[in-house]
Amino acid sequence: RTYAALASPQPVRNPADLRDTVGTVCEATSDEVEQALATAAASAASWAATPPAQRADCLDAAARRLEADLLHWVPLLVREAGKTCANAVSEVREAVDFLRYYADQVRHGFDNATHRPLGTVVCISPWNFPLAIFVGQVAAALAAGNVVLAKPAEQTPLIACGAVRLLRDAGIPAGALQLLPGRGETVGAALVADSRVNAVLFTGSTAVARLLQLSLAQRLTAEGQLVPLIAETGGQNALIVDSSALAEQAVTDIVTSAFDSAGQRCSALRLLCLQNDVADRVLEMLKGAVEELHLGDPRALATDMGPVIDADALDTIEQHIHTMQLQGHTVWRPSWHGQVAASGFFAAPAIVELNSVNELGLEVFGPVLHVLRYSRMDLATLLSQINGLGYGLTQGVHTRIDETVAQVLAATHAGNVYVNRNMVGAVVGVQPFGGEGLSGTGPKAGGPLYLLRLLSQCPSGAARAAVQRPAEFPVAQPLHELKSWALSRGLSALADHCDHMADAAPLNPGLHLPGPTGEANVYTVKARDAVLCLTDPHEGEDKDRLLQFAAVLAVGSHAVWPSTARPLFQRLTPDLREHIRLADDWASPLVQFDAVIHHGSPKSWLATAQTLAARQGQIIGLIGLAPGESRIPLERLVVERSVSTNTAAAGGNASLMTLV
Repeated sequence: RTYAALASPQPVRNPADLRDTVGTVCEATSDEVEQALATAAASAASWAATPPAQRADCLDAAARRLEADLLHWVPLLVREAGKTCANAVSEVREAVDFLRYYADQVRHGFDNATHRPLGTVVCISPWNFPLAIFVGQVAAALAAGNVVLAKPAEQTPLIACGAVRLLRDAGIPAGALQLLPGRGETVGAALVADSRVNAVLFTGSTAVARLLQLSLAQRLTAEGQLVPLIAETGGQNALIVDSSALAEQAVTDIVTSAFDSAGQRCSALRLLCLQNDVADRVLEMLKGAVEELHLGDPRALATDMGPVIDADALDTIEQHIHTMQLQGHTVWRPSWHGQVAASGFFAAPAIVELNSVNELGLEVFGPVLHVLRYSRMDLATLLSQINGLGYGLTQGVHTRIDETVAQVLAATHAGNVYVNRNMVGAVVGVQPFGGEGLSGTGPKAGGPLYLLRLLSQCPSGAARAAVQRPAEFPVAQPLHELKSWALSRGLSALADHCDHMADAAPLNPGLHLPGPTGEANVYTVKARDAVLCLTDPHEGEDKDRLLQFAAVLAVGSHAVWPSTARPLFQRLTPDLREHIRLADDWASPLVQFDAVIHHGSPKSWLATAQTLAARQGQIIGLIGLAPGESRIPLERLVVERSVSTNTAAAGGNASLMTLV
């Protein structure tokens, strides 16, 4: 506990054995929340002034302690979160990686004179990775110089408590890191609504992320700024297996992707797409492999699958399976289904056959795999339908045909793509993790841009340097055209701004990240599809809109302008107008964009934020700028993609099997 005033203690039980009480927890009271907010505000300046190298030393010390205490953490993860021993070891390693990765970034790239933190950051972490994601959020915020209020998932407060104690023992001041256990609707809501909170980091469901967006759209920070929300949410993750794939390898990866951690990973495989020619054989092998899984208490080393987290999760899974059966879908479960011990929350794996992608519905967070058969000729349509679900977290393909890999990569809108390997277990700094669309806001956790989002100020070239943009990377031709247009009209300031935007654009067509032998990991940064450009009505609004347009062109995106900007639109050259879409009502769901720049007053920013929060679909980030401000954070206008390829996959290039 952070403070002495105790509420009624509640037991924390082992989800695999409800007779096992792991510990107790007291929800933070409203007085404790208020005291924590006041303490954070009072401690912010001191921690922000701490040299980056000293902050990094604290995180490195925590990493060493975490590694040394492995035999403490594994049993706690097993008992409180239902992790298998192998999963628990992997989670400790991931937490260590987060600590060292962010420590290295600030030690070698940060300076308190140029890198200013946001202030007080609320970290809301999930139960499915109660150590790794909790530590990753907290470590990032602390590394950037922010003070942290950590609100862990209700199901796993003991792990969070241990992590906070470890970080404090490693040198993090008590005022810089405080733990506030409790429910989201009470403790979480109070923290998010408070004007002293300068940012919110959240990992969890898409629905809760939308609620957070709605709450944050109602207020500004005490400093009069918009409140950043970094959300990593769920996905309807698909894997495509064609007729050239090695079935044995594919089945191994399918089982891991769909049923490891009892399917309780946001990256877990939800939709398996099998080419008709091999569907029956792969399904037969898959069912045989699932029959061999051992579902039970994860305290036993022989256990392959542990429990789901609680009764609500179990009920949701079983109700979904029952509904699919009532709708006439073929549902298969292993022969030992129904023989699982009743002492915990155990869900046997299920394989549900679908007739179309549209039958998938909402994400089911558990060991449920939906299977869809497809024809080779319909692959392009299938990829389009998967994109149509709106999610974009992970996607995979198993094939030995290079052309198919290229087709899938070109069509996929997902943050992490996997080729001829499983789709789970992203590694910090190797496969930076995070999605787009309904699957998250970006930036990617464990990636080069994450810490920059936790700063209120940084050098203009920081993002470009972070993504290691190649020196020879070409500037988008439309930006040259805008500069020429500006010079022809005597707009020298706009022409200079074009040069600055061209130099600062954080783009990379393919950065090879380090990884194990037999695996290629490529990180790319590309433009968002479209950026809405708004200004308040004022004398210089055309100048502001042109500043925005230069930023949009610098990353290679398209601009969306309200139709009131038509006079400026008409003054541009036909080639430049090709990169602008006019909208009579930008708030309409028919107008598509995935980022917003708004030059105007804080009051107008809030109005825009509220309109965005009311839209269905993805959470769209808003950049609020004062009139005339030319420092536009280009890293907010890009998306990051990670592609991980098993280069040691059995077989070779089967392109000769295809007819051209």
